[in-house]
Amino acid sequence: MSDRRLYNFSAGPAALPLPVLKKAQEELLCLPNVGASVMEISHRSKTFEAILDAAEANVRSLLNVPENYKILFLQGGALLQFGMIPMNLLGGKAADYVITGSWSKKADSEAKIVGKVNTLWDGKSVSYKRKPTDAELKLNADAAYAYICSNETIEGVQFQAFPNTGNVPLVCDASSDIFSKPIDISQFGLYYACAQKNAGPAGVTLVIIRDDLLDRSPDTLPSLLHYKKIAEQKSMLNTPPCFAIYMVKLVTDWLQNDMGGLEKVYAFNKEKAALLYDTIDNSGGYYTGHAEKEYRSLMNVPFRLPSEELDKRFEAEAKTAGLIMLSGHRSVGGLRASIYNAMPREGVVALCDFMRDFAGKNG
Repeated sequence: MSDRRLYNFSAGPAALPLPVLKKAQEELLCLPNVGASVMEISHRSKTFEAILDAAEANVRSLLNVPENYKILFLQGGALLQFGMIPMNLLGGKAADYVITGSWSKKADSEAKIVGKVNTLWDGKSVSYKRKPTDAELKLNADAAYAYICSNETIEGVQFQAFPNTGNVPLVCDASSDIFSKPIDISQFGLYYACAQKNAGPAGVTLVIIRDDLLDRSPDTLPSLLHYKKIAEQKSMLNTPPCFAIYMVKLVTDWLQNDMGGLEKVYAFNKEKAALLYDTIDNSGGYYTGHAEKEYRSLMNVPFRLPSEELDKRFEAEAKTAGLIMLSGHRSVGGLRASIYNAMPREGVVALCDFMRDFAGKNG
């Protein structure tokens, strides 16, 4: 155990920016000029309303969200969205799903509980090592929507460019790469992310939805599953996750003010990922990555050593060296380094140095 902060490569809940944690620590007992913690004040108060408005304004500014989109702060994580999306958007039609890894596979299976799903492409045959090419996607022009996961956290594969779905709304789970680079929100009908990677702590989910899609929500849905009713009440049909929203506000402050916006964040993330992938590629085969090079994630880097025994030894010795949470997902094994926005360059350099040293001693 350690009483100092180590380099945390957890896939989620993931490391938060140190300046954000310090600011939250500073204000935890008492918000300025309020006399109480953000966890103790009414969500209907002017103070919390200002926090919510600031968080929304930051998200809108960072992602350049057009005026005809609503930004919602929900609960239930991505798993709830797997069900809410078809509940609200199917409208008696079928949806197209692209399975590129564990999370889009789960979304596909949950949507099938609600209604009809066409699985357009399943990367199981290629061990989820890549995304599909445009030629492999035979989209249905009459689909209710098309669904993708922009970055598969477990397999470490990422869309470098999004499919053009024409008039069919594109729905994107961006839970693990939101705010990692600039994107064009107008490509999507709905874009969402659970927060516990790049946006904040677990407990809040961001949903960015185009106005016309709100009218699809059927009146048969309970209020808290109804996008339009949630939007009409500015995410406050019930008590929202106040502290998590406050943290999203602090994280997005940091992205804008400290990091300088998403263009600079993107350059920072590309540099970190290049350091790590170069270490893997130049190891003479000692380390092997999972994803094909063209589809490698900037956020999650799964890799293996020559044996499971060495995987375990690597993880144990890395922990002693101050590099933690490197275990691969239980479904695939191996190791995984998640290098989200909050991971400093120094952490990636320390991991790369350790990898070269370990290979030299155990090769």
